[in-house]
Amino acid sequence: MRASKIPKRLRAFFMVFFISTPMLSLPSQGIASEAQNTFLAPYSAVYSTIWKKGISLKVEGKQTLSKKSNNLWQFVFTADSMIASLNESSTFYVKDHQIIPTHYRYKSSALGKKRSATLTFDWDNNLVRNDVKDKPWNLTIPSKTLDKLSVQLQVRQDLKQGKNDFDYQIADGGYIKNWRFKRDRVEDINTKLGRFSAIKVIRTDNLEKGKKTSFWFVPALDYLLVKLEHQEDGESYHLDIESVK
Repeated sequence: MRASKIPKRLRAFFMVFFISTPMLSLPSQGIASEAQNTFLAPYSAVYSTIWKKGISLKVEGKQTLSKKSNNLWQFVFTADSMIASLNESSTFYVKDHQIIPTHYRYKSSALGKKRSATLTFDWDNNLVRNDVKDKPWNLTIPSKTLDKLSVQLQVRQDLKQGKNDFDYQIADGGYIKNWRFKRDRVEDINTKLGRFSAIKVIRTDNLEKGKKTSFWFVPALDYLLVKLEHQEDGESYHLDIESVK
């Protein structure tokens, strides 16, 4: 595997497969009430991931959810290695248990090559503006369209709501893309947080491309994502929870 291909694979892994995680406990009645109404609570979580194809490369990723003013929330994911870094953020509000994004920002650096993009959602006109390389363009979007970071929070909420199938419209790269997931079965798994009964969820929209992605959420920990596995073209990614607060 040539070293120049590693950052591209890592970026794809970071952007698509890190799913949001809640707090393990709520410190006050006020926050507990807010979490019940909006399914959100501020948190910070750290994951480690192993990429394997001939060699193994370990990367640490951190995601943070925080409450801003005017009912806005911000979801941030960062990851760094010796050869690549990634910073993504999504600003949004919540309506009827649905994530409504307002801004999405992306920055990456790999072997000295930098990329950036900004999406601005205009829900009055059902448009999203994409600013890439100082060449903005607009895309018409249907209601409930998500960015590729905020979708991670929506998956968790819909699983908590008891859904078995998940179907989302994602604004990405000038297109509306369809991401689909399905609840599979309950399994007992070992983690650094202990041994738990977990719900296994699989991504179904890319199975025909020879890709297989599985997620494990723990109901006893408020549907915390604790494990992920992805395989394609002889490569594999493994993600494990390290800590959460």
